Amino acid sequence: MKMNGLLDKAAAVARRDLLTAIRYRTGFFITAIGTAAELAAFYYLAKALGPSFRPEGLEYFPFVLVGTGFYTFLLTGTNQFLTTVQQAQQTGTLEVLVTTATPAPVLLFLSAMSAFTGATLQMVFYLGAGLLWFGSAFHPNVSGCLVVFLLSLVVAVAFGLMAAALQLAIQKGSALVWLLGSAAWFMTGTLFPVSTLPKPLFWAGQLIPITHALNAMRRALLEGASFAALSNEIGILALFCALLLPGSVAIFSYALRRARMEGTLSFY
Repeated sequence: MKMNGLLDKAAAVARRDLLTAIRYRTGFFITAIGTAAELAAFYYLAKALGPSFRPEGLEYFPFVLVGTGFYTFLLTGTNQFLTTVQQAQQTGTLEVLVTTATPAPVLLFLSAMSAFTGATLQMVFYLGAGLLWFGSAFHPNVSGCLVVFLLSLVVAVAFGLMAAALQLAIQKGSALVWLLGSAAWFMTGTLFPVSTLPKPLFWAGQLIPITHALNAMRRALLEGASFAALSNEIGILALFCALLLPGSVAIFSYALRRARMEGTLSFY
């Protein structure tokens, strides 16, 4: 696929989603109010726990702020792939879309692209408002944050393609993704350090890339950790990317071919 054609398609998708967002702009205000309430709840929870509770040597409020903000971003991006397939099935457009010249995984990513952009802006607002509004100290390594963000984005895309494959295969992908997301939320250190988990769950959590993404982002954003200090987590994330992205593309392509052969492409 030519780069110019891909950029044109990306621009068309972005324009469509921007017009939709402008039309339903009331949602921005509702989201802002909800975000403020969530930030206040975590802030007063941290005050109730007291300054002596310092998970991984960090104040609890910035610890939970980065954990919830970054985890929500990754989960939102992942879920958007599944939602895109569900909506196309419900509107009867999926069969038409997958017969275009654009490869199905690329088409799915273009459709989810705006959701990633919106989730990124929401995460930046969430983290920025929390850290600045409540006066939390942070010392960001900007380049380190960017590397961790990009690697985590690739992981989210890989999981998103697998979620879309589940929807094509069993038509109940959202329920399974919710279950797996709940387990990941518990075992990846979103609200509390993974070191407090029983050993079997601790080691299971180490096999989930989100655990390393959250740990690396906290260290890069809050402590200003150098690349040398982040090298272990970055290396693990890069390994997950190298394994998960090609595997997820293969799984999604297989699920799509099988749904075509069985005539279940538009089942939901």
